[in-house]
Amino acid sequence: MKLSDAAHILSLTGRVSPEDVKLAYRRAAKKYHPDRNPAGLEMMKMVNEAYEHLKEFSGNLDDEGATAEGSEYTGVLSEALNKIINLEGLTIEVCGAWVWVGGETYPHRTILNDANFTYAGKKKRWYFRPDDWKSSSRGSFEMDDIRETYGSVRPVAKAQAAIAQQ
Repeated sequence: MKLSDAAHILSLTGRVSPEDVKLAYRRAAKKYHPDRNPAGLEMMKMVNEAYEHLKEFSGNLDDEGATAEGSEYTGVLSEALNKIINLEGLTIEVCGAWVWVGGETYPHRTILNDANFTYAGKKKRWYFRPDDWKSSSRGSFEMDDIRETYGSVRPVAKAQAAIAQQ
């Protein structure tokens, strides 16, 4: 996970210490806990990964190019995930601060579009990313390259997990 992705997820900006990171983690964990949020499992995996990446960081995030100013990315992401979390036939994958949705997306394309997901034709998947994300290259990455670079977590919705166990 990139430093900027972790800063977006924990809504951090400016000069931070490990104590600031811990406080931001606790705030996010309370807000996105699975008991309070239907998409909480996916959100907590992102929050935990961001915390692991930043827990020892001390310095100015702005100097590192990792600003989250004006960004409430986790809130927007949580809202988007809550709209699609219980749709059948979807596979949700978290890579860094991006969320990729594959599987049988065609029947749910209008819902995905309304939830601000964007379709990537070459990858045949929908994605959700930070609004202020800027591409550092115009190269075309395959999903395996993205998974290798940013890591990958495939959360399973409670309803989908229950169906799979039957």
